[in-house]
Amino acid sequence: MLRWNSTGIIIAGIGGSPGSNASQFQTPVDIALGSSNTFYITDYLNHRVQYWKIGNLSGTTVAGQASASAGTTAAFLSYPTGLYVDSNDNIYVSDSGIAGSANNQRRKPYGIVQDPSTKTLYIADYNNHRVMSYTEGASMGTMVAGSNRSGTSNIELYNPVGIYLDSFTNSLVIANFGAHNIVRWVLGASSWTLVAGNITGSSGNSSTTLYSPTGVTLDPMGNVYVADALNSRIQFFMSGQSE
Repeated sequence: MLRWNSTGIIIAGIGGSPGSNASQFQTPVDIALGSSNTFYITDYLNHRVQYWKIGNLSGTTVAGQASASAGTTAAFLSYPTGLYVDSNDNIYVSDSGIAGSANNQRRKPYGIVQDPSTKTLYIADYNNHRVMSYTEGASMGTMVAGSNRSGTSNIELYNPVGIYLDSFTNSLVIANFGAHNIVRWVLGASSWTLVAGNITGSSGNSSTTLYSPTGVTLDPMGNVYVADALNSRIQFFMSGQSE
């Protein structure tokens, strides 16, 4: 069983003091580790991505505007959410824009991951209730999970938020926010299998249920960690454990 110190320390931002200067955030949403003790944060209400080195008192804006201005041109961001950083410290950001449900559009994208071997991007398309894949350089995507409509059956997703690419099983592990569960969708399959939470889509606060999960990750042993948002907790599910 893995355990962490129950007391955290602030390594970026000023606790309880939101703002837009280089040492502050306004609703940080996602975080990704970079190289050499650095990390990147999507600063949602400041419309930017901040780069931070552990030990520093302030960050540097690497995407969007340091002034916290929103916009729709290439120099701006507008309410960024998901974030992925590859091995070369290239940054991929889920940003808002012209919404739609065509294969070259998203409607409130959230989680984003990349297959490092193929460079394919996978994006959780929250309000289209699907996960889309984009091959390197492509503007048109392919739906690889979900059905373009909300639902709780095993062929549907309901507001997916966080996603994790499990290369060992060639599958996506998805935080199915609106259905209050974590599901595994093998790439190429037409349905999911349950990992954690209630298969019927019901919320709860017991050790076997979830309430609007937003993030999911796996460790090298296959254990699952879930950001259980509206239960205000992080849940651990041991690999092979029945739900």
